[in-house]
Amino acid sequence: MPSFDWGPLLDSGPLFIGILNLTPDSFSDGGRFLAPEAALAQARALVEAGAGMLDLGAESTRPGAQPVTAAMEWARLEPVLAALADQLPATPLSLDTRHAEVAARGLAAGAAVLNDVTGFSDPGMLDLARKATCGLIAMRSRCERGGFHMPPYDDPAPRGAGETVWELAAVRDRLRAAGLPEGRILLDPGFGFGTTFQEDLALWQALADLPGLLDWPVARFCLGISRKRFLAFRAGTPGLPPGQRDALTAAAHAEARRLDYRVFRTHAIG
Repeated sequence: MPSFDWGPLLDSGPLFIGILNLTPDSFSDGGRFLAPEAALAQARALVEAGAGMLDLGAESTRPGAQPVTAAMEWARLEPVLAALADQLPATPLSLDTRHAEVAARGLAAGAAVLNDVTGFSDPGMLDLARKATCGLIAMRSRCERGGFHMPPYDDPAPRGAGETVWELAAVRDRLRAAGLPEGRILLDPGFGFGTTFQEDLALWQALADLPGLLDWPVARFCLGISRKRFLAFRAGTPGLPPGQRDALTAAAHAEARRLDYRVFRTHAIG
């Protein structure tokens, strides 16, 4: 089987990867699409709105979320993967997981992409990526004691983008050292994963320079800022609920598109 290549998906313009949360506790829409029938309806709505790919996640990574077992994660994913493969066969599927056992099952069930919020730091995930031919989305994050490090987001201490850029470079170097073809890989800066608002703001302001700093093509970044608290804080409305942040998301996507970014992982297309 030939290796996955992101190029053809980007030839016709921006790629919106529709987020499908199969969890009871997502920060944005927890529980709404846990039932397979509801998930399939939302998947159809995202594709009709313009999503060129769907990203399925069955373990919440919101601040304070509890880890789930691989068995529970797969139990949530399996029926939805089967339904999507049957009813939306032309739409490529991405699997948002950090667990090699779940990832392997997902690939066998038809997923085309693995999206790992820990940047393939687990040896099992990296080994699977090396042996497979799927696409890869590798995100920068900060973990501690098996969970995600989440500092107070409103910490006012001024912070630049240097540390986050260095962490993303480490993700890039890990995949390069594993010999993975770069055409299979998208890098995700990981807005909100272990960062404060000041860090996220500095990282956003560095987007124009990021491809040069990382020696990485702008077309092969994936920006996951949809409904993030970064957008509400930046707008001066930190209390704005996630479900009311779609207009802010669309405006941020437009900003990034002017810098030639073209892959966006998002809850709504617009």
